[in-house]
Amino acid sequence: MPSPRSAAEDDGPLPDAPPAAPQSPADGTDTPANGTDTPANAIDTTTDGTGEPGPVPGPPPHRVLKSLLGAWALAACSAEETAAVEEHLTDCAACADEALRLREAVGLLRPAAPLDLDPLLRSRVLEGCLGRRPARIPVPDWAAPYDAEAAKLDALLSDMGEAEWRAPVRLRWFEGDRPAERRTTVAGVLGHLMAVDGLVATALGLGDPLGAAAPPAPAGPTARTEACWQAVTGERAPFATRSPWRDQSHTLIRTVSFAGRGVAELAVPYGDFRLPLRDSFLDRAFECWVHAGDIADAVDYPYEPPAPGHLGLLVDLAARLLPGVLAARRRAGLASPPRRLVAAGAPGRTLHLEIEGCGGGHWYIALDSPAALGTPDRTVAHIALDSFEFCQLAAGHVPPEEAVAGQHGEPEAIREVLFATASLSRL
Repeated sequence: MPSPRSAAEDDGPLPDAPPAAPQSPADGTDTPANGTDTPANAIDTTTDGTGEPGPVPGPPPHRVLKSLLGAWALAACSAEETAAVEEHLTDCAACADEALRLREAVGLLRPAAPLDLDPLLRSRVLEGCLGRRPARIPVPDWAAPYDAEAAKLDALLSDMGEAEWRAPVRLRWFEGDRPAERRTTVAGVLGHLMAVDGLVATALGLGDPLGAAAPPAPAGPTARTEACWQAVTGERAPFATRSPWRDQSHTLIRTVSFAGRGVAELAVPYGDFRLPLRDSFLDRAFECWVHAGDIADAVDYPYEPPAPGHLGLLVDLAARLLPGVLAARRRAGLASPPRRLVAAGAPGRTLHLEIEGCGGGHWYIALDSPAALGTPDRTVAHIALDSFEFCQLAAGHVPPEEAVAGQHGEPEAIREVLFATASLSRL
């Protein structure tokens, strides 16, 4: 085995190394024989004996400057080193050629990538892994949007500092015939998501994340959110909610993946209404995306909508819920009574809802009864909306009067469906 190669500095002191300290006199005293602080035989390096400055040290030797070429090509030298190397390159053809080759090599290096991970990286890695070997117990299709949106939100939260966790966030929704809003923080939004996800957890027989602070059943999302906010003290670290929320989302996905097919129809109570578990997971995915966008707006960070396939499932859920919301608004006196009574399963007056863009499609909304059948031949009105605009309307972020929609047919039917879409939103 060859011996280690010596370093450049092993051949002698560097050019800027300080001179060696003078030896003490042989008699053990620290004062030179001439009675001064300078030995009698010392050489004055600051003057030439006439009072004029002595010679200025020359540039570093060739071997030192050549060893700096790599750092110079990467722009990692100090200002003094850079000036010395560039001055040397004007006189040394060999080093100039080497410096040119190094600079060209640096140009071939891949540019620095941003430190922020792509929120969809996890989904792509999983897709690639599952494409090579399908999982024995895959995530159900109706739970995949929630899995993806929770992962995206967790990626957004990963690099937040304490100041960002305390950033004010405006939650918006539609209540009755008017918009409503509530101010909270990033930590408060995550507590809200965890509290409402707890409805799904308890329906699956899991523990309630609110514990003793949970309000008595049947408490809906608003009551549970208020209880969660009251239980969190001001002394608690603002990011302390992230870990239990993330653990709960992972537990929900694992539980439904192992539960089998029959669990999809399990009823999840939301206070005054119920949803099948499959629709409840889509509802949680929708709210996770919407509130992640609220957080991203608060901290001035870009945020992408769901994947087209997932967005289509969320749009379909909102469209399927519209007949029931219309009936609830009629019971509350917020919409006009139905034009005629329609037997369950029979065709009745219909609104054609056309959603354009990613996740779009055509839906036929029954206007007179949630149990009626919407059909193209009974269409009395037509609304065309972009998929993102429709989701913003369903989230309560766009007032119904301001929704950019193509409209044709009965104005009353169009107005009631737009207001019903906004009424899908809640705290």
